[in-house]
Amino acid sequence: MIRVAITGICGRMGRCITQGISQQADIQLVGAIQYLGHPQIGSDAGVVAGVDEIGVPVTGELADVLESTDVVIEFSKPEATVQHLRQVVDADKAMVVGTTGFSPNELATVNALASQIRCVMAPNMSLGVNVMIQALELIAKALGDDYDIETIETHHNRKVDAPSGTALRLAETVATALGRDLAEVEIYGRHGTVGPRPEKQIGTHAIRGGDIAGDHTVLFATQGEQLSVVHRSHNREAFAKGALRAARWVVDAPKGLHDVSEILFQNHR
Repeated sequence: MIRVAITGICGRMGRCITQGISQQADIQLVGAIQYLGHPQIGSDAGVVAGVDEIGVPVTGELADVLESTDVVIEFSKPEATVQHLRQVVDADKAMVVGTTGFSPNELATVNALASQIRCVMAPNMSLGVNVMIQALELIAKALGDDYDIETIETHHNRKVDAPSGTALRLAETVATALGRDLAEVEIYGRHGTVGPRPEKQIGTHAIRGGDIAGDHTVLFATQGEQLSVVHRSHNREAFAKGALRAARWVVDAPKGLHDVSEILFQNHR
């Protein structure tokens, strides 16, 4: 039995993962963490998620449950993730990190900490998105510099970071495949008289509205044709399934920072 603690348990992803765990025979929720002062501190995590009572109260401190935990699934805010990672490193536990919106300094800290434990980190836990990432590398290399590349991402109106971490990962993937430095060729949206599109520019555009779980499109366009690679998440269940698959995998993985592609395309178990 894999014992899991979830941070951000009262958020949309936390509730969805809790619902997913309730349907698993090999995973048990032993810790439910939400920020101190949240009105649902002390409530049963199962009730919070809309399933039956499971006897796990929501707590404000990850340290309270770490000893009895095998893997922490982290979907919270960047500053909280850094704090939780330090605690997981001290306890020598495993971790799955799906938090996005890190600053460059926060991301450097997260990478350094995560490399000390068994950790899977990805801006998107959907297995389909991670297959898309692998496909984009092959497509970009095959098409080369003759195609203009644009990334379009659409999310619900409560998402706080833009562009999404997934969109940034997609843009970075194609830039690296083409030997470009994304920082030198990226542009986020366009406005005004911008002139002709620079030849090697990679555009990224963020759309916000309604309850859209997440749509990502990478467009390759040239004279006479275009190719679009599209992934649509109809709800958060795809992210929850990916996070639970990562939790199963990471408990036996080698120490270090891992990507979801390793779960899909390599066998460490």
